[in-house]
Amino acid sequence: MTIQDLTGSYSITGSNQDENPETTYKGILNLSLDENNRIIAQWIINNTQQQKGHGFFKDNILVINFSYKGDDTKTYKGVAVYRCITKDVLEGFWSEKHGDPLYLGAEHCLRITSTERLN
Repeated sequence: MTIQDLTGSYSITGSNQDENPETTYKGILNLSLDENNRIIAQWIINNTQQQKGHGFFKDNILVINFSYKGDDTKTYKGVAVYRCITKDVLEGFWSEKHGDPLYLGAEHCLRITSTERLN
């Protein structure tokens, strides 16, 4: 698998960095590449929260440093690590600097594919 195989949009479900392992959010993850073939990531969580990040890919592992502005207008930062099962399925975990250090968040990503046919 190459880094180019990962570009596109993914539907995500995830759980936060706390003791509750249940799904606590849904959203979209968009992956693209910059001029140096590094990953540019943009998340939309629960249709409201925007997060952004930059990362790299090696041995089917994708690592993204991310940040976002919280409701309190503070900037929060963390790192997400994904195992690239296939180019369409990513399984990940993440941690924020100010999150509960006893837990990791989790995220499952499934590529969004169009079912529309071109005439």
